[in-house]
Amino acid sequence: MTGWVIFALAIYMGVMLTIGVISAKKNKNADDYFLGGRNLSGWVAALSAQASDMSGWLLMGLPGSIYALGTNQAWIAIGLFLGTVANWILVSGRLRRYTIKAGNAMTIPEYLSNRFRDEKKMLMGISAIVMVIFFLVYTASSFAAGAKLFVSITDMDYHIALLVGAGVILLYTLFGGFLAVCETDFIQGLMMLVAILAVPIVAVAVMGTGNIVPNLVDSGLAVDASDYLNIFKDADGNPISMIDVLSQLAWGLGYCGMPHILVRFMAVKDEKELGKSKKIAIVWVLLSLAVACIIGVIGRAYLFPTVLDSTAGAHENVFIEMIKKLFMDDVHIPFIGGLFLCGILAAIMSTADSQLLVSSSSIAKDLFSGVLFKNMNEKKMMLVSRITVFFVAVIAFVIAWNPNSSVMGLVSNAWAGLGSAFGPTIFMSLYWKRTNKYGAFAGMFSGALTVIIWDYIKLVTVDGAKVTLGAHTGIYSLLIGFFVSLFFIVVVSLITPKVSDEIIKEFEDVKNGNV
Repeated sequence: MTGWVIFALAIYMGVMLTIGVISAKKNKNADDYFLGGRNLSGWVAALSAQASDMSGWLLMGLPGSIYALGTNQAWIAIGLFLGTVANWILVSGRLRRYTIKAGNAMTIPEYLSNRFRDEKKMLMGISAIVMVIFFLVYTASSFAAGAKLFVSITDMDYHIALLVGAGVILLYTLFGGFLAVCETDFIQGLMMLVAILAVPIVAVAVMGTGNIVPNLVDSGLAVDASDYLNIFKDADGNPISMIDVLSQLAWGLGYCGMPHILVRFMAVKDEKELGKSKKIAIVWVLLSLAVACIIGVIGRAYLFPTVLDSTAGAHENVFIEMIKKLFMDDVHIPFIGGLFLCGILAAIMSTADSQLLVSSSSIAKDLFSGVLFKNMNEKKMMLVSRITVFFVAVIAFVIAWNPNSSVMGLVSNAWAGLGSAFGPTIFMSLYWKRTNKYGAFAGMFSGALTVIIWDYIKLVTVDGAKVTLGAHTGIYSLLIGFFVSLFFIVVVSLITPKVSDEIIKEFEDVKNGNV
């Protein structure tokens, strides 16, 4: 049966590589490679944006957290849904218009530099550096999730699995560029949705609805089943604290600062297609997040008497184990099970490829061509971009080398860093005409630095041991970093020179749709 599963995965990865080869032939210039010539359809833009957003976190990290800790973890999903809606409604259209108006910018760093007339390229430089730092961690999370999937299916050594998964993603991103990433993400978005909807329905049909609660009770819950299923109770059965709720909802703040999502808004071919994208994306994310939470609960009941060890990170494999049990033991259709496992692989690959491409575009177009070597031609820029894709993948591979690394933990840190650095800056650049380049720089720097200090530097002593502020307070770093960044944008913009009349006019033109 494992042979059928591997066969399905091999077909899937072969299709992705084929798309990469075909898309490579369509790349005639840097605009095509980095932004697909701004010619994405509404369907491709929507599913590509959401597939690249959710990653392996959607089908591994989130269900795993609910499996281990209960439905109180669903506040993250609520925050992400609200953030998605706000991002598509408030940011997508205005950002698309502004990037066209501001010198036809192809990347977020280039947009910020053009938007604020930053001739010294300070914004371009710091944007590229921040992107690379946090996308390395984000890409590592995707590589780790892919390796865990292969290990669970084939009993392959983790490090060999890591090499296989990273290699496939690297190859089609390296040659196909933005078009390959978006076209593969479109397919991957569909596969993710089919998998996430079908598997829990079939599992409940096989198990029987009457066995859900009894199985939960027998599975060794730390609390009563009613508390486990209560979104307002924490993992100990106590009322969930406001800090926990706000920290989880704060995930939604990160959306307007995710370059790999924002670049899809920039690439849609017209406003009509963008309107279509909004509806498709919001429906997709509502269904996928809701069902991902349900999978954590249904999976715990369905897999019983097997109980996944949360201390070893096995709880993040709940969806994988459900598919294996369903289609190898209960229903006996291993090839279909393999296709559903491809849905998980799709979630992983759709984010990793976007992260690699955005990282490479930041270094090649923004750091090298925009700051260090300003006369670099397009051919050299694309060569540097491809070299960068390779080296970013190698470093992310090293970060993901530890088989016990948590997908949820890696994503959480990267999401906070990007959201705090770029989220307030992007939003204020679109909605507050008084924002200037000094405020934007201060906002990005302070947001990124806050997350690094909060999550990585041990400043507090608890019971004789040094811990981070995040571990001590339980407050998600994005909640702190976002508002620190916002504060510095406003204050620094107000105490430094006002923006020019030219910038004000451009802002008003974008606001009124005169592009």
